[in-house]
This record gives sequence, C-alpha cells and structure tokens, in this order.
Amino acid sequence: MKRYFSLLGNAQALDGGAMFGNVPKALWHHWLKADDKNRVHLACRCLLVQDNGRNILFEAGVGAFFEPKLKTRFGVAPNEHVLLQSLAAHGLDHTDIDVVVLSHLHFDHAGGVLAEWEKRAAPALLFPKAQFVVSEMAWQRAKHPHPRDRASFIAELPDLLEQSQRLIRVQEDQHSVLGADYRFHFSQGHTPGLMLTEIALDDGPMVFVSDLIPGMPWVHVPVTMGYDRAAELLIDEKTRYLNDWSHRDVRLFYTHDPAVAYTHVAQVAPNRFMPTPFSKDQLAKLKWRTRRGMLELDLLLLPFAETHLLTLSVEKQHDFVRLLECADQDLQAWFTGQKSCDDPTLNELCVVIRDHAKHHPH
Repeated sequence: MKRYFSLLGNAQALDGGAMFGNVPKALWHHWLKADDKNRVHLACRCLLVQDNGRNILFEAGVGAFFEPKLKTRFGVAPNEHVLLQSLAAHGLDHTDIDVVVLSHLHFDHAGGVLAEWEKRAAPALLFPKAQFVVSEMAWQRAKHPHPRDRASFIAELPDLLEQSQRLIRVQEDQHSVLGADYRFHFSQGHTPGLMLTEIALDDGPMVFVSDLIPGMPWVHVPVTMGYDRAAELLIDEKTRYLNDWSHRDVRLFYTHDPAVAYTHVAQVAPNRFMPTPFSKDQLAKLKWRTRRGMLELDLLLLPFAETHLLTLSVEKQHDFVRLLECADQDLQAWFTGQKSCDDPTLNELCVVIRDHAKHHPH
C-alpha cells in the first residue's frame, strides 16, 4: 500500500507577465493576484510517496540555498528551509529519504536538495542516502545550459550530484530504482528532458506535471510561460497529454499552484480542459444527485451540472456540492427569489444557476 502527502517547501514570487507569457494581465489577474511589484506568489510543492518502507520524494522546491539578495529578487520566503520542516511534521528527516526524483534541475525545483545558505559556506548536498533521479536530457541541459536559461540553474549542483555517486540519469519510461508502478513521460517545450512521473496509487493514477502545467490556470491549453523555451511545442505536448490523462482520469499534481495540490482534469470541448476536484465516477454521481424529483429544480440543476459545472473554479465546484446538500424547499425558495440564502457564497451560486437557466431555456 502506498501513502502520499503534499509537502510545502519555500514559496517564491515571480513576475506575473513572465509566468503567463503572452496572456494579457487583464485576463491572468483573475487567476492569480499580483503584488505591488507585479509578482504572483507561487508554491514550491513536493510530493512524498511512502511505498513499502521507502520514502520517495518528488522534487525539493526552491529551498533556502539562495544568498539574501537573490532570495529577495525571487521572493523566496521564509529564510528557513521549509521542506525540512514539512518532512519533520510527518516524523521524517532528510536523512530518511530513499529516492529524490527531479523533473529537471531549475533552481525552484532542485534547490531544496541543498542546505540553507550560510555566509562563506560552500553549497552542501542534503539527503545523504537518497538516490537522485533525473532525465539524461535534463542533466545535459544543466551541465551545458543555453544563455537564455543559464540563470535558471545552480552552477554547483551537477558536480555535487555527480560526486555523491548516487545520481541516476534515465532515458527510458521506467527505471528499476522505482519499479513498475512509476512511469516517466517526457516534455521538451519548457526545458529539454522535463520528466513527468506518473504514479500508480491505490486510489488511482497521479502525474507530477511539474512546469508543463505549473498550476490550475495553465491547464488551459494556450496558456504558457515566458520561461518556456518553445511555447508552441509545449502547447502541442500539453494537448496530447491532457487528452490522454483526462481519458484515463489521471490526477495532476501541481508544484506551483498556491492553493491546490492536485485535481482531476475533464475535457469540456475538443482540446479544451478544466480542472475539477471530482473523478469521472464522482461527477456522474453528482449529476445524478441533481435529479431531485421536483420538476422546477430538475430543470435548473441538471442542465447546469451537465453544461456549466466544469467551467466553474474548483472552489465553486465544491460549493455546488454544498448546495446539493440543502433541502429541496430551501432550494426552491432561493431559486424563485422568495428568500435569499444566508450563505453569501451559495446565494451567489444560486444567482449563477438562475441566470444559466434564463439564457439556456429548455
């Protein structure tokens, strides 16, 4: 039996325009709010899988290796190594980790394998017994970066990993160090050899999507980052993978989403996808619950669930579930305007459902 946990590392704040590429701020500011420096605040989230006595860590976040000036530049907070604190909350130390899987070696994904910055101290590698798994192409890119992305890498890290004699560079879609329940997908649009690990978990598959899809806003196929080396290639890769993952009901684990660790993804139109907290089976049961046996409610709730539910944010999809838990007589009163719901969030959702029915009459 596998257990898995989302672990937060240090947060970072990066320029919103860079994070959303050619998407205008008039759109992206609805997804993530910018601070007074136009930065959006991002998580650096890691995934811990405990599998038959082994502790497997997927990525290590940005960590706390930056000297103070660079911490300020990239909005890294706090100063302490948060991932180590997150491990401690689960009764673990970095010395307990058996495998660290790195999707690539950009500093905000691999910096956490280094100890906290100390004045006049050389960078030091943590995780003394862990095997470090990275793709061959990502390794080569870190060793020989392009001028455009050189600043994204940690110059000392490749030598430290190599000197550990615990580095594993993979080229195939599986490796014996992890086993048959772990499968690698590869992407080239963000950086060469970006490695996305799909994990067969007891409650269904999950894929660590890394910077192919940093968070929920990037599930939208055309949305890319200015940091991506080949935006059109990334869009093609994302489209192909999302068609597959939505069909197989694979959950996506987001490393940079500030609010949500993972979701399912649903296809709502050809090559258009939306994040949802619900599996296909859960969505089917949810739609069945909209059949209330009262014609007035059925004509409102079922068409909304079938055509509009998945266009809502993940938070509002949860609100829809709360709405369905309310009594029929209350729902009827709220929808007819006889009275308002005391919960402002649910009241707002009732208005949205009424407006949907008004513009999509049956």
